[in-house]
Amino acid sequence: MNKKLLMLVSMFLVLSMFLAACQTQEPAAPAATVDCKAESALEAEGAYQVPAPIEGCFNVAFVYVGPHDDGGWSQSHDVGRLYVQDNVPGVHTAYVENVAEGVDSEQVTRSLARKGFDMVITTSFGFMDATETVAGEFPDKDFIHVSGYKFNGTNFGNLMGAMEDIKYLAGMLAGSRAKVDGNPKVGYMATFPIPEELRLGNAFALGLAKTCPECTLDVRFVYTWHDPTIEQEAAKSLFDAGAQVVMTGADTPAPAIAAPAGKWGITYDYINNCTLDTCLTTMYWNWGPLYAVEVKKSMDGTFAGEAVYFDADSGGLGLLGFHEGQELMPGAKDLPEEDLQMIRDELAMFLSGKMTRFDVFKGPITDNQGNLVLAEGETLRQVDLDCFANAEGAPCADGVGMYWWNENVIAELP
Repeated sequence: MNKKLLMLVSMFLVLSMFLAACQTQEPAAPAATVDCKAESALEAEGAYQVPAPIEGCFNVAFVYVGPHDDGGWSQSHDVGRLYVQDNVPGVHTAYVENVAEGVDSEQVTRSLARKGFDMVITTSFGFMDATETVAGEFPDKDFIHVSGYKFNGTNFGNLMGAMEDIKYLAGMLAGSRAKVDGNPKVGYMATFPIPEELRLGNAFALGLAKTCPECTLDVRFVYTWHDPTIEQEAAKSLFDAGAQVVMTGADTPAPAIAAPAGKWGITYDYINNCTLDTCLTTMYWNWGPLYAVEVKKSMDGTFAGEAVYFDADSGGLGLLGFHEGQELMPGAKDLPEEDLQMIRDELAMFLSGKMTRFDVFKGPITDNQGNLVLAEGETLRQVDLDCFANAEGAPCADGVGMYWWNENVIAELP
């Protein structure tokens, strides 16, 4: 009896296990989806509110020299940041704004890397050395510096665009306006005496000469990237000195704000900052698609710390009023159709890749001291665009560099 009972119990247990295995299993509850678009938690570190990464996301931090909504350079980058967050799945982005160049930028960049951000993008010329230093300390993180010229071929890349393409076209527009107004004086409000600012000023001057050979270009350096008061004072100074049109290299729409009736400002960086009727156009950046490419490289392990210098055919650059679907500003509408069409035609050449920055800086070019900078048919190299040939140890020491003003500039070299 005991053996029979034991066999019955064993058969019962086996049958129970079989029936249990045949039953439909309830699916496991899915893991909670991470919201990579959520805002970062902020922690005070010195004078800055530094964000934290979000676990489960690919985290990218941006470092801005000005406010994220400055209406200029920093806002154009913040629009690019939001583009990345909206268009690259799994990415969380955050930013630190109003970061001083030098020691502060190094501390902020290091803090972001320590907190666990996978990529840090720093967006001012004066952040270059700090970014290079921190990239060396965190070889498992990727870093991009915007503007400047340094990169290391591993985890520290450089990203910049040929805004000289657009400033050249803006110079053509300014020349047309000055010629129609009967005043050949034009002004350039530059920021710092660095190769980038001389390069962009010279591109503007070369475009100016295309539509107004008799026009001259005066220059004021403001030694700031973002200071609405100083920028407006400098713009007013140029207008008071007789300038008919003033173009800026700084962040705010100061030239359009300061322009008296009958005169014009050309703003910079951000597509939506040309709102006043005194604004002739703005020269703007479209960083989002360029950032998306670099972030995807970092995500898939193909980021190589390269120097990426894009022309207008990338879609990263624009001149308001001259692209499809845009309207000319009031100050441009009554200009000679011949001049407007010339600008449209050359913009189309840039957008198609048939013209590049090297076509802007193509000889013959003479400086304002009477020296031949480039002979007929010669062009500058990239390294010449990026540096001063007269600087000690300059990589362009055997070339032309950018320490010169075009022949129609009436200012002295800084």
